[in-house]
Amino acid sequence: MTTPHPAEDQEPYGSEGRDRSLDVAVTGMAGRFPGAPDIATWWRALLRGEVLTTRLDREALLAAGENPAVVDSPDYVPVRGLLADADRFDHELFGISPREAALMDPQQRLMLETAWRALEDAGCDPTREERVTGVYASASSSAYLRAMLTSHTLDAAGVEEALRANEPDYMATRIAYRLGLTGPALTVLTACSSSLVAVHLAVQALLNGECEQAVVVAAAVDFPQLGHVHLPGGILSAAGACRPFDAEADGTLAGSGVAAVVLRRHEDAVDAGCSPHGVLIGSAVNNDGRAKAGYQAPSATGQEAVIRAALTAAGVGADTLGYLEAHATGTRVGDPIEWSAASSVLRELGAAPGRIAVGAVKANIGHLDAASGLVSLIKTLLVVRDGKVPPVAGFRSLNPLLETAGSPLRVRPDGFDWDGDGAPRRAGVSSFGIGGTNAHVVVEQAPAPAGPAPEDAPDGPEHLLVVSAATPDALRASAARLADWLPDHPAVPLADTARTLASGRAPLPYRTAVAGRTRAELAGRLRAAGAARAVGRTAPPVVLLLPGQGSQYPGMAVPFADALPGFTTALDDCLTRLAEGPAARVRAALFDPGFPAAELERTELAQLALFCVEYAAATALGGLGVTPVALAGHSLGEFTAAALSGVLDLTDALALVTARGRAMGACPPGAMASLAVGEDRARELAAAHGLELAAVNTPESCVLAGPAAAVEALAAALDGPERARVLRTSHAFHTSLLDPAVPLIEEAAAGVRLGRPAVPYVANATGALLPAGTAVTARSFAEQARGTVRFADGLAAVARAHPGAVCVEAGPGQALSGMAVAAGLTAVPLGGRQGTWRPSAPCGRPGCPGPGGADPPGPPGAPARLPLRRPRLLAPAATVRTVAPTAPAPTPGPAPEADAAPARTPGDLVAARWTELLGRPGLTPDADFFDLGGDSLLVVRLAQRLGEDLGVRVPVRSLLTGPTLAEHTALAASLLLAGDPR
Repeated sequence: MTTPHPAEDQEPYGSEGRDRSLDVAVTGMAGRFPGAPDIATWWRALLRGEVLTTRLDREALLAAGENPAVVDSPDYVPVRGLLADADRFDHELFGISPREAALMDPQQRLMLETAWRALEDAGCDPTREERVTGVYASASSSAYLRAMLTSHTLDAAGVEEALRANEPDYMATRIAYRLGLTGPALTVLTACSSSLVAVHLAVQALLNGECEQAVVVAAAVDFPQLGHVHLPGGILSAAGACRPFDAEADGTLAGSGVAAVVLRRHEDAVDAGCSPHGVLIGSAVNNDGRAKAGYQAPSATGQEAVIRAALTAAGVGADTLGYLEAHATGTRVGDPIEWSAASSVLRELGAAPGRIAVGAVKANIGHLDAASGLVSLIKTLLVVRDGKVPPVAGFRSLNPLLETAGSPLRVRPDGFDWDGDGAPRRAGVSSFGIGGTNAHVVVEQAPAPAGPAPEDAPDGPEHLLVVSAATPDALRASAARLADWLPDHPAVPLADTARTLASGRAPLPYRTAVAGRTRAELAGRLRAAGAARAVGRTAPPVVLLLPGQGSQYPGMAVPFADALPGFTTALDDCLTRLAEGPAARVRAALFDPGFPAAELERTELAQLALFCVEYAAATALGGLGVTPVALAGHSLGEFTAAALSGVLDLTDALALVTARGRAMGACPPGAMASLAVGEDRARELAAAHGLELAAVNTPESCVLAGPAAAVEALAAALDGPERARVLRTSHAFHTSLLDPAVPLIEEAAAGVRLGRPAVPYVANATGALLPAGTAVTARSFAEQARGTVRFADGLAAVARAHPGAVCVEAGPGQALSGMAVAAGLTAVPLGGRQGTWRPSAPCGRPGCPGPGGADPPGPPGAPARLPLRRPRLLAPAATVRTVAPTAPAPTPGPAPEADAAPARTPGDLVAARWTELLGRPGLTPDADFFDLGGDSLLVVRLAQRLGEDLGVRVPVRSLLTGPTLAEHTALAASLLLAGDPR
């Protein structure tokens, strides 16, 4: 998602002289709302002024557990903001067992998923986030917990489990634990204002240096989601509609939803290359105290004070605001008080009459209680970002009790565009809680990106889009959502999309990938991407391929510099170690596409330029977490491998490559040709034409070399399948024509310190994979330049040592990738003249979608990783009002009862108790108790249960040290045999 471009005459961002060191950027956001599964869908509905609440029919209410007498009451209002699939949860993603998940309040489960999605929207991989990240969580009171506790079916241990799975004390810390976040983890509860208060606390933590990033997440999901009984004089609507500031307003309406935002200091976000959704420039929190009619009543004095304090913190006047997202509950008392308070303070602070448009999202979705402030903030961020103010849904005429004379506020029944009058758009967000804790935040449009996104073109570079998910269904859904998203968002560069998908998303076990040059091409291939391939939760080993001379071309560093974070820094490190003249020549050859190709073919320049590009690309990949298990360099590429493995210091490697290139360049000229033949046939042709075998690249591909005239004669003599392709080289490398260079290279190698490889690499002369720790001699570097490159043997050795490895060609061209594929390996070319696929680190911009499931900026998650068929997880009960004591497997099929008679064998008995405690049937002997979601407390319960069943003492330590089902079964059998009674 990108920020809309401002008008051409707009003043530069921050030109009014504000101190922006205290600004906080919103780098990610996600949410699920009544009638909308994601922010993009929700925003489109808001712009259309849709009411997204649902009128429930009698059958649905009874099926959900509502009392028939209540449903049939004339005062019953069967309407609410209904959140679809609120009971579904992707527990596998977080390593939570089905039973633990079934005991957790759906609010807390949804908060986990949504925090994950918001982090991904911020360009973060939640499984590898290294910033100190705080968590600020809010949720409504747990009706789910009340249903379990009032069922009178839980034993003492079950009550403890239910409390641990639901109480608010564990709300934020559970998210921090499951996502590995190490900043402050605080639960914030101030009734309706909870989540906006949490935003304020997160902002303060960022500014105080308590964390580098903060996730604010909130949920409000009643259980079950039903209508309400209207009470005369109460705050709930009799008509079943929330109509803020309207003459027909008669109360509010309950809604369900979940939302999250990710915050960073604005300076840090900009330095990291983020394009934020918006900027928080001021916030404040206070309490009414006793200055109101009663505990639950609002106070105009408190509301005025919090708005004034937020604007003071922002350092701006009310005359710069154009929008206010009001708390706006649609109640007869609350709305007039809020209108009066806001009008008074905004007028006092300089807002002109009718300047500020009022929004009220509760008219669309109802009152989301503890999550309402955060939902209002997200809506306001969209308003200032896109410059579009939605209508107040259902609004007809202004409440006559509102004082409009001279008020800066106005309510429009229609939506309109907001151009900002040449200045950054600014808005306020209010949230007021029962009990008097008020919060207000001032929001500003983020600065525009540097320039418009380039158009995709059929002849442009290829982009690789990778998608992963936790299940095959989720993968298919994610690919389809990404395919739908791409054509609708031309402002998001494909390179950014590819970058974040590749590196800004968690690598999940089911994956697919497509390549293409245009959005339409990529979307079509995503839709056609059928079966998913399971690759396991552990990433496959990576082998780096490092090409040799012949792959170079002018400007070959440009694609890497554009798309690979860390490449330029690593390249500069190489160039600064060279003398000024050579460094300038290499830099010009690497970055100027117009550099003379003939000059770059000169050996001394080509080899040095290739080494620098390969070393920098490999170093940058290492910075992104790509750690190779082996290196395979072709000819010159072996020198790069030696440097990367630790045999050569970088300065020594550059000196040795320089000496090698100079020595080879001084040798007699020659030529080389590639043929699609095996080694035996290549030797026959070499003997017939006075040539030598320079390289065996694959079982069916070799290179012959020698005098240029002989190579030309070979090329002229061959046709058809054996046709020779003359390579772009100036010499006959790896032949006797290079004999004069051998002693010079050995002398140069003898002058540097040679270490031992920390990473195995292929020795070209032998085709062997040198193990880590092998002694490397100066003579081997000289022989390598003269002998045949046995690359096919080297790749075969790699395939034997690392079956299933993925080979990444870290240099220009794609030749080595083809050789790796011929050896039965998977290969990915990192670059090429006509097909750079642009890997990279998370761009951090909201417009970069990903397989993990963030809502792409405004779009419907590109893709949202939540699968279509997340399991429905509820603690089993006869009705929604009761809960079984042991909450067995919430998956299809019967589960053993907690108090069933002892099983016939120790294996059956242990498996039954595992299923009871973890909610997982169909166990295998190698299943691991902890991998399936168990923890130390559940192990204690398991020991107790097994002890009761066996009549013996079951040591907890033994269960911990041998955690598989087979080991637990063996332990149970041995305890029975020993007969150690309880």
